[in-house]
Amino acid sequence: MSLTATPTPGKLLLTPKDHALILIDFQSQMAFATHSIDAVSLRNNAGLVANAAASFKVPTILTTVAEKSFSGPMFSEVTEPFPGQALLDRTSMNTWEDAAVIKQVNAIGKTRLVFAGLWTSVCIVGPTLSALEQGFEVYVIADACGDVSAEAHNRAMDRMVQAGVRPMTSLQYLLELQRDWARTESYDSTTGVAKRFGGAYGLGITYAKSMFGAHEG
Repeated sequence: MSLTATPTPGKLLLTPKDHALILIDFQSQMAFATHSIDAVSLRNNAGLVANAAASFKVPTILTTVAEKSFSGPMFSEVTEPFPGQALLDRTSMNTWEDAAVIKQVNAIGKTRLVFAGLWTSVCIVGPTLSALEQGFEVYVIADACGDVSAEAHNRAMDRMVQAGVRPMTSLQYLLELQRDWARTESYDSTTGVAKRFGGAYGLGITYAKSMFGAHEG
């Protein structure tokens, strides 16, 4: 039996309209004990994801744990792209056990969910496995998560992937939402996020545009 290829994207690829993003516990107290990724890279990757979602108008839930009494404020890199949006503060380590968060998930109405946050083995494993069990399709942005050790982060990722979670990275998330440089309506915002948070890739964009007016499209 022969196959005929067509120029259409696979259904497993994310689009701006087919998912909701849930960003969990990007807070000072959680970051202090995170050692699987350095704090600068963590904040940068979290900011990349948040700004990517905001630029593509992806419905996003921001949730904290014990913000006022213990864990401190959420990273400004995560909150600034969503001015005026309320943070859903919890007592539960498993975000999926918080009624206010679940109410928001149901209000958004997406069956595909993308997660990132601290710590991978607790605050990401809990809701992802819970969402999977309830029939949701789940992605985790691995380099926008962190844990008390590389071993803790890696074993948590292994556990989630074995259960059916799909892993990805922060820059992959941004570029998967854009996916075609001919989409001029989001070109400037995508390259703008990449220049600010995309590390060496962002420097390359800045250089190419400054030196010889390069344009991917």
